[in-house]
Amino acid sequence: MLVLNRKEGESVRVGDDITITVVGVEGGQVKLGIEAPKSVGIHRQEVYVAIGKENAEAANVSENLLNLLKNTKKD
Repeated sequence: MLVLNRKEGESVRVGDDITITVVGVEGGQVKLGIEAPKSVGIHRQEVYVAIGKENAEAANVSENLLNLLKNTKKD
């Protein structure tokens, strides 16, 4: 993991297309502004994990439904 120190108003570049700027620091929170192409998904970590869980559950339901439909056709 790369760790950098940035002050309010300073930025970090990720590749050619992504800029992360420290917008503000208030109490124990840092506010970040992220400029990136629309094709790049940007989520807070907890949202990203929740999306992954929901996708896994949806895939499991789809597989179970498919198996049920296959078994129904055999009867």
